[in-house]
Amino acid sequence: MLQSTHTTKAYIALGIVSIFWGTTYLAARIGVQHMHGLMLSGVRQAVAGVLLVGFFLLKGYKLPGKEILSRLFIIGTMMLVGANGMLTWALKYIPSGLGAIIAATVPIWMTIFGFFLVQQKNRISPLLIAGMVIGFIGVIGIFSDYLGDLTNPDFRFGIMLVLISCLSWSMGSVLTAKWALEVNYLYGAGFEMLFSGIVMLGITLITGDFFQAQFTAEAWGSLLYLIFFGSILGYSAYVYTLNNLPPSLASVYAYINPIVAVLLGWLVLDEQLNWTTAMSCLVTLTGVYMVNTAVNKNKETYELS
Repeated sequence: MLQSTHTTKAYIALGIVSIFWGTTYLAARIGVQHMHGLMLSGVRQAVAGVLLVGFFLLKGYKLPGKEILSRLFIIGTMMLVGANGMLTWALKYIPSGLGAIIAATVPIWMTIFGFFLVQQKNRISPLLIAGMVIGFIGVIGIFSDYLGDLTNPDFRFGIMLVLISCLSWSMGSVLTAKWALEVNYLYGAGFEMLFSGIVMLGITLITGDFFQAQFTAEAWGSLLYLIFFGSILGYSAYVYTLNNLPPSLASVYAYINPIVAVLLGWLVLDEQLNWTTAMSCLVTLTGVYMVNTAVNKNKETYELS
């Protein structure tokens, strides 16, 4: 019964990640028009980290040991500096919907890293592979509308940043599952946010980008939304999902995020949306369904064996 409760909460957390993280691409795209992406991400993570860590310290929690803190620093650096920071920076140069679409390749990398680094209970079945392939085909279909923009060096730089983001996020996610740190997941997420925020703000101070920020009403709106809905709610839900669902299942949010991001980019920022994009989104969702079905079947087989 207890396990069933945890699983239900994990699916709810996965739903939160799938929807709310899709909206953060729009918020970040707006925010980077007023400050460097690393600063936007740095302020977002640092403030969210202070709030979360402070909350648990006030509740009487003790500081984790050095080994746990060092691992939280590594995970935070990979997932929130190498991944979120790079992705936020990239949105200065590419549409928010496209950034989300490229990020949808994360499940493929997570499956590869997980296969070599984690002893998975769920075998890689033909259905799981087919779901990944079909989902990725859908991503390619959406991306095809932007091929002409590759002649722009800024656009290419943005694409490169997103690819780095995908690799960093995938590795950090697998390490989170592999290490299974004995610390409250929200408390740990707070330290990851705090550490990564300090690193990114330090970088912008060194480069001078910190002093170029323009704190307009739009910038404040972007920051507040990213802090509370993207970091505190979204990231905490994601960490909970990772600790209670298989990595391959936890990663399916990356297929749903692009749908939300593309629609919001079209509605709010007038980013392109045509039949090719719409049909490709449906193909991607088909891949999501197949991945979910494969993981659930593998889980049932493991429990019965």
